[in-house]
Amino acid sequence: MDSMLATLRRIVQAVTAQARFANAVQTLVIDVKDAMQADVCTIYLINRARTHFVLVATDGLNLDKVGSAEIALADGLVGQVARRAEPLNLNDARSHPSFLYLADSGEEAVNSFLGVPIIHQGRTLGVLVVQQRDARRFDESEEAFLVTLAAQLAAVVAHADAVGESALLGVRGGELEDTCFTGVKGAPGIAIGTAVVVHPVANLEAVPEKEAENVTIELLLFDRALKSVRGDIKKIIEEFSESLPEQELALFDAYLHMLDENALAGDIRERIQHGQWSQGALKQVIREHVNRFEEMEDPYLRERGTDVKDLGLRLLAYLQDIRDKKSHFPKETVLVGDEVTPAILANVPADRLRAIVSMRGSRNSHMAILARAMDIPAVMGAVELPAYELEGEELLVDGHYGEVYTRPSDARIRLSRELIEQERIFDEELNELKELPCITRDGWRLALWVNIGLTGDLTRSLDRGAEGIGLFRTEIPFMSKDSFPTEAEQYTLYREHMEAFDPRPVTMRTLDIGGDKSLSYFPIQEENPFLGWRGIRVTLDHPEIMLVQVRAMLKANAGLEGELRIMLPMISSPQELRSAKILIKQAYEEVIEEGVSVKRPQVGVMIEVPAAVYQARQLAKEADFLAVGSNDLTQYMLAVDRNNARVAELYQDVHPAVVTALREVARAAHAEETPLGICGELAGTPIGAVLLMAMGYHVLSMNATHLPKVKWVIRNIKRSDARRMLARVLRMDNAHDIEQFMDEQLRAAGLAKALPHHHD
Repeated sequence: MDSMLATLRRIVQAVTAQARFANAVQTLVIDVKDAMQADVCTIYLINRARTHFVLVATDGLNLDKVGSAEIALADGLVGQVARRAEPLNLNDARSHPSFLYLADSGEEAVNSFLGVPIIHQGRTLGVLVVQQRDARRFDESEEAFLVTLAAQLAAVVAHADAVGESALLGVRGGELEDTCFTGVKGAPGIAIGTAVVVHPVANLEAVPEKEAENVTIELLLFDRALKSVRGDIKKIIEEFSESLPEQELALFDAYLHMLDENALAGDIRERIQHGQWSQGALKQVIREHVNRFEEMEDPYLRERGTDVKDLGLRLLAYLQDIRDKKSHFPKETVLVGDEVTPAILANVPADRLRAIVSMRGSRNSHMAILARAMDIPAVMGAVELPAYELEGEELLVDGHYGEVYTRPSDARIRLSRELIEQERIFDEELNELKELPCITRDGWRLALWVNIGLTGDLTRSLDRGAEGIGLFRTEIPFMSKDSFPTEAEQYTLYREHMEAFDPRPVTMRTLDIGGDKSLSYFPIQEENPFLGWRGIRVTLDHPEIMLVQVRAMLKANAGLEGELRIMLPMISSPQELRSAKILIKQAYEEVIEEGVSVKRPQVGVMIEVPAAVYQARQLAKEADFLAVGSNDLTQYMLAVDRNNARVAELYQDVHPAVVTALREVARAAHAEETPLGICGELAGTPIGAVLLMAMGYHVLSMNATHLPKVKWVIRNIKRSDARRMLARVLRMDNAHDIEQFMDEQLRAAGLAKALPHHHD
């Protein structure tokens, strides 16, 4: 055989080049048989009813049996491979007790057997088999080769299964209905519409690098393209000026700033002036900027690399005059693409957009941020979705669960339309709660605050009845600049938020960079940044940064009634808290010396790492308040990146370990009579809010979108009932049981309207 890697590459390329699934699997068995110098290669797949294996491709057995020969799941060597989900390597298959002769297949002439399971995302789809007439055992390298190839084949099979290509899986005649693809939940809601597929307008990597024949002409071409792209972005701003809050519209302003002379445009122009033609200069600059972003650990900053790439493609499209000419959009458009970006929205009338589905991206994508602001359901990271085959297809998008249904059945569509109408009516009902307090039916009072920062909007938060800011992400002015912002610049931003919320309390987190949040002008290179120099560790090592920031916070609060709460991120020991309090005291005294009359701020700790959970009692003794950062705490405890679509199922915010940790933090805070809050996704869910209320959390801080629904749930339940539910939950050992139990309990309590309605 050739080298394993070269052979694998050749076979995979040959298979993926086939347009039809039947041709692809037949190509594979032919190539594998040849590569392994075997006498037979066969693929068996489990039918859709999961009752039998079907012979779908073979080289060496009777081709007439393809599509008709079946083996019961529990039978034969094939059944044993699938059942055990591991390879079976035999030099004398016929003497094995599980051997089953497949009549009229031509199998009687073979003896050796090597079968490996075809598994996709934990689900067995079939078995790949090679056989030989001679009684010999396949060696370890051959077994490893077949295992690796089966892993590649699994994605091809899953794709064919999903798009309904294969009659071989037991569906003959007619298309499959209700095929479901799962991605990352980008924005909640349900929508039904017609898929409009957006294609990449240009390919930067295909651009050759060459010298400019005439620099002046190249500069002229670039200026013309730059003007056109600016016009596109301004059109977006104008199109959505009425439907989007200012904070989200500011994302498009950031696009315009990227095209400034002191950013991308200036860098590209400089390359042209040095003799590179415009397209080559564009390619070089975009590639360098994208590479810098993609090396960053912070999910938000990594997504900014996508924004730069999108701008580069749009510029290239104008330079090559191959702009997307798509102009027809159905009344109910579902925008679908490999990587849907905000700039693509320029072509879509706002009143026709119903949902967004992107094969790439995460909850931190600008597209997901905008979708949530626009109340448009979105599914990101749908990596298995056959996007380019869906043009004109009817799709059902469920942003609650991150699911996309192709060819939805009439029954599913009817149910979904009913759910959409129920959500609309419920949203109107929630509007009446704005001025009402969040009190349980038996008198327990909760404060509902909002998280503001990358997606925050002051008007939207106050309109939904927010009683304070539980988390202000102060990284914004740091991320949006080319150097550390001055005290005056920070003061202006902080003051705007404090004045808007006065006399409500405002909780400002000190600069949280490092680890998963990097600044382009303050790079931190580490092998394991999540366990390295981040959060409070950075600002304690750079007191000049922290002092400037705290002074800006204090001055922004001057003359206002609202309480300033300063929150310290990533605290892992009481000593870090003490050191930070010394710096805050110093900043306070400096501001007083300047003649500014300010109140002493409250100083609190974010509980985000397991160490803080186990030292919560000590921290509660010395802090003015505790606030759990449930997103980071869950990721640290479970070692799961929730923005990674392939492991998203493992990110479970009601995992028993997480629930127990939250309860222990509550006990520690109560023992010291220290106010306790939480700012994370969990607080904005009905199940999470009820459990946290039962534990005795005083403040729930969340995205403004979720606040009315959480208030409705809390106002319609007794804390005594919630505590009973919590007691049961604490005895459970897996997240699925917890979610199922809580879902049943809340529905029984008459709270079904606040819960996502699954289609199954």
